[in-house]
Amino acid sequence: MSHSDVFVVGAGPAGLTAAYLLTKNGVPTTVIEADPTYVGGISRTASYKDFLFDIGGHRFFSKSKEVVDLWKEILPDDFIERPRLSRIYYNGSYFSYPLKAFEALNNLGYVESALCVLSFLHKQAFPTANPENFHDWVANQFGERLFSIFFKTYTEKVWGMSCDEISADWAAQRIKGLDLWSAMSNALRNSLPRGAAPKKGGQQIKTLIESFQYPRKGPGMMWDAAAAKIKQRGGRIHMGTRLESLRWNDRLGMWTIGVITSDEQWKPFSARHVISSAPIRELVSSIRPLPACKAAAENLRYRDFLTVALIVDKPDLFPDNWIYIHEPSVKVGRIQNFRSWSPEMVPDSKLACLGLEYFCFEGDGLWNASDADLIALAKKELAIIGLATEDEVKDGCVVRQKKAYPVYDESYKENVEEIRSELAERFPTLHLVGRNGMHKYNNQDHAMMTAMLTVKNIMAGETLYDVWNVNEDAEYHEAGAAGEREALQSLRMVPARIGAR
Repeated sequence: MSHSDVFVVGAGPAGLTAAYLLTKNGVPTTVIEADPTYVGGISRTASYKDFLFDIGGHRFFSKSKEVVDLWKEILPDDFIERPRLSRIYYNGSYFSYPLKAFEALNNLGYVESALCVLSFLHKQAFPTANPENFHDWVANQFGERLFSIFFKTYTEKVWGMSCDEISADWAAQRIKGLDLWSAMSNALRNSLPRGAAPKKGGQQIKTLIESFQYPRKGPGMMWDAAAAKIKQRGGRIHMGTRLESLRWNDRLGMWTIGVITSDEQWKPFSARHVISSAPIRELVSSIRPLPACKAAAENLRYRDFLTVALIVDKPDLFPDNWIYIHEPSVKVGRIQNFRSWSPEMVPDSKLACLGLEYFCFEGDGLWNASDADLIALAKKELAIIGLATEDEVKDGCVVRQKKAYPVYDESYKENVEEIRSELAERFPTLHLVGRNGMHKYNNQDHAMMTAMLTVKNIMAGETLYDVWNVNEDAEYHEAGAAGEREALQSLRMVPARIGAR
């Protein structure tokens, strides 16, 4: 039986961050990753004929100085600064995101814009008390009419369910602190010349993030570099290896871990601590004997995701990093422009490479469609939107990603709390981290922070930080350009040490 002090399940951002910091401190660490080829999870970089694809789009910015410093430590020489540009496509028009007041007014029309404001005022006068679902929460903040235009269609594409079935927690986490008045104020600032923007306290009011750092060949560079350094320090990473069983021996104070290797062999490991970034549903089902919370874990749901990468015989079709597709007539939810992320991701300057993103459930019609059918669908929808004709698409490939997003349905919170309570009480050396590991829709930097604090707890031999509080008070919208964030980076945006005043 192979032994290490810490056994890490999953080589995504959270798992590799934990292993990197543990091996840096000389702690014997073993990592398993189910994917046979890529580390990085959804933050990996896929490739096809020298074209590179970011699975989902990962801007590197954080309000945590510790996270930014760690990025620079792992990948010191390969970051480039990129302009941030995103738009919304709706009803045949493009809306800048963040919105620009006069552009939005012209695109929607003066009558529709007035109706949106009246709808908002009505909701301010007659709000839904204690909103429990996404629909009611957003309508309270923006009005029913803007909810139906800018939130309903895209959100239901992403989640595959009615906005009435999605927990209000989702909205509160992703658009916290924003309502129609603040959105209009920001939109007005975006519509004015830079020097004419309103000022507060003598300082220029920062807009939503205008630039970001990005590895020149995609986020996979970061996690490939982290994996290499883990191995250099003696850590072990087993690819194509999945968790089969977890057993706690109370007498020995030790975990026995069974895995299935890349050649379908069963192999045992032992460790004093287990850090898991695997989906909670899979983790709980591996624990022997099965815990009482297994039923709650089975009720957790996940949204899957696929990218159809199309190589188009036209240069630079649009300048955006991505475009949100709110148009209900097509299934595509978002379109990435990989050259806008980094010129090095597209090897031929005469070609464009786009990633059309489709949200689905594993086993449904989209997920089970052949690559050829998915490429044909993407070509057709690209033409419907008007970005390129089908004949201009010269090649393509499909990348599937299981369990990309933990679903925030009506019952998720109770299920997660039941699981969390039982595992914490019975297994204090079993640590849950990351997006799927905690069933929290964390950004990459928040997932990393859960791992960083977990390592601090392990090294101290006691629980100094409650990792479940990471991102509880953070706002989704970050401010300023990449070079303007030194003040923001001094704000740790992490939970205070337990017992600290």
